[in-house]
Amino acid sequence: MNLDFKIKNLLLICLIFLGVFDQYYSQALIQPDFKTGADQSELYLPLLKNKTIGVVTNQTGLMSDKTYVVDFLVKNNIKIKTIFAPEHGFRGDADAGEKVKNGVDTKTGIPIISLYGNNKKPKPEQLKGIDIVVFDIQDVGVRFYTYISTLAYLMEAGAENNVEIMVLDRPNPHDGYTDGPVLNKKWSSFVGMHEVPVVYGLTIGEYGKMVNGEKWLKKGVQAKYTLIPMKNYHKKQRYPILDKPSPNLPNDQSINLYPSLCFFEGTQVSVGRGTSLPFQIYGSPWTQELPYQFTPKPNFGAKDPFLNGKLCYGEDLSSYSKNLNELNLEWLIKSYKSYKNPQQSFFLDNLFFDKLAGTDEFRKQIIAGKSAQEIKDSWKGDLEKFEKIRSKYIMYEN
Repeated sequence: MNLDFKIKNLLLICLIFLGVFDQYYSQALIQPDFKTGADQSELYLPLLKNKTIGVVTNQTGLMSDKTYVVDFLVKNNIKIKTIFAPEHGFRGDADAGEKVKNGVDTKTGIPIISLYGNNKKPKPEQLKGIDIVVFDIQDVGVRFYTYISTLAYLMEAGAENNVEIMVLDRPNPHDGYTDGPVLNKKWSSFVGMHEVPVVYGLTIGEYGKMVNGEKWLKKGVQAKYTLIPMKNYHKKQRYPILDKPSPNLPNDQSINLYPSLCFFEGTQVSVGRGTSLPFQIYGSPWTQELPYQFTPKPNFGAKDPFLNGKLCYGEDLSSYSKNLNELNLEWLIKSYKSYKNPQQSFFLDNLFFDKLAGTDEFRKQIIAGKSAQEIKDSWKGDLEKFEKIRSKYIMYEN
C-alpha cells in the first residue's frame, strides 16, 4: 500500500468521523488507481480503430474528467455512425416511461435513435454498416431498472446481425449481494426479462456475460461480446456515481432505497415523484396514520406525477442512516396495513406489482399477512440456485 493511498484513507476516515462525508460511502475506502471501463481507453481504442461503431449511452457515459465517452471517441477519430438512447433519453432528462424521440446530437451531428417505446431492440437496418456497438451506461444493479433489458435486446440484435457488442463496465451500487424473489418466466417484461432476483449482485458487464453464457437470448443465440473491465474494483465497496442515472434517482440515498421502494410503483402509494425527494419518501392519501406529509406536483422528471396535487401521508427516509445490503420490506408491509380506501385496492388493478416482483406470490404473501422474515425465507431456495449461476460470471473481488 503506497503512502498516498494511506493518507487518502486517513483523511476519509476523519471526514467520516466528523460526519461530513456522505453516509452512503462511509463504509468504502477509495481504492488506489480505480478506473471504470471507460477510463481504460488503452484497452478499447485499438479494438475500435478503423471500425464503424454505434454507441448506446446517456448522460452517465462519463470519464473521470467528466468528458462524455462519445466526445472522447470522436476526438480520437473513431467513426460513430449512430448513438442509441435508452429509457430517459441520451441526455437522461425524460420521465420514466416517456416516449423518447429520435434526433441528432447537436454537438457532434451524430444521429440519435431511441431504444425505448416501440423500438426497444435495434432493427437490422439500424445496425447496417456498423461493426461494433459500444455500451456505456451507469446501471443501479436492480432487475426492474431497464438498462439491463436494453443491453439484452442489443446483444440479441447484435447476434442476429453479426455485430459485436462491447461493454465498458461500471460500478454497481448494489453489488456484492443478492435479494428478492427470482423472476418467474411467466412474468417476463421490459422491467424484468430474465430469471434473476431483484438484486442480482453483478456489474452490468458481468450481467451481459451471464445472459450470453446462459443462452438467455431469443432462440439461444449468443452475441460476440467484449467486456472492458474496471481496474481495482471491489464488489462490496461503494463508488461515487458521476451523474444521476435517471431524473428520479438524483442522489446516493435514492439509489440506496430504490430496490426496496420501487415496489410501491405497483400500488396506490407514491414514492415521491413530483417532489424534491423521489425514492426517499413514500405515502398516499389513504395511509393517514403515517406521520410525514407531502403533495406531488409536476417538476423536472415528473411532468404528471402519480397522485398529482393530492396530500399524501407517509414516511420521510431521506435521512435513513443504513447503507442497505438487503431489501427492506417493512415499509411496504406497514403501508399495506395502514391503507384505508374502500374504493381502490392497495395494489394497482393492472398487476404491475407482479411484473416488478417477477411473480404473483409476493403480492399474495403480503395480502395473507406474512411477515417480512417469512417472505424472505420463501426466497432462499431460488436465491441459492441463482448464486450457482452468478458465481460463474463474477470477475471482481467479492
